Amino acid sequence: MRFKSVFSIIGPAMIGPSSSHTAGAVRIGRFARQLLGTAPVKAEICFYGSFAETYSGHGTDLAIVGGILDYRTDDERIRQSIQNAEQQGIEVVFTTGVLPGAHPNTVKIKLTCQDGSSIEVMGASIGGGTIVIRNINGFEVKCSGELPTLVISHADRQGVLAGITALFSRENVNIGYIITDRKGRTAEALTVVEADSSIPPELVEAIRALEHVSQVSYIDLTK
Repeated sequence: MRFKSVFSIIGPAMIGPSSSHTAGAVRIGRFARQLLGTAPVKAEICFYGSFAETYSGHGTDLAIVGGILDYRTDDERIRQSIQNAEQQGIEVVFTTGVLPGAHPNTVKIKLTCQDGSSIEVMGASIGGGTIVIRNINGFEVKCSGELPTLVISHADRQGVLAGITALFSRENVNIGYIITDRKGRTAEALTVVEADSSIPPELVEAIRALEHVSQVSYIDLTK
């Protein structure tokens, strides 16, 4: 998969000293927040590699929490994001870990809702504000967040992927990239679809209504 972005050329408009340690971190946080679909009551953030060594000094902690609050990379509120999260009743927990072979700027985020449900995202900031999401809820994926994205949880059954792609075709929305991972044959599966344009609400609802689809999240970091 290729990651082409103006970020890699001129860098994003951002708050903070480093596009890798702040802008990319904001975008990973926003990806997790939009995947959850609502404000969490708890955010557990584990840094690895260079992030683990420098997250406080480089403002990566503020950036990640700012993203979890759905702030854009240039939002001035990022500077007070941890305080803002606490005021909103969000418990924020930072830890560090070791993950052999991982990109130096890797973070794992677990967000928990009021009802106890949760999501987990692992991603890396790979330079210039560009990110790669490697794992969603235990499924191995690879997506950039640079395009409008659907994350679809479903059973691994014949016809599900065909149904998804047919609906995109019906709505004249071009698929730029698609990847599926599964826990095992006929078990749980996760499909990530990146589209070349905005995904209309009616397409999202039509995919939700497909047989064997259990959940659909719409993520758009371009807004």
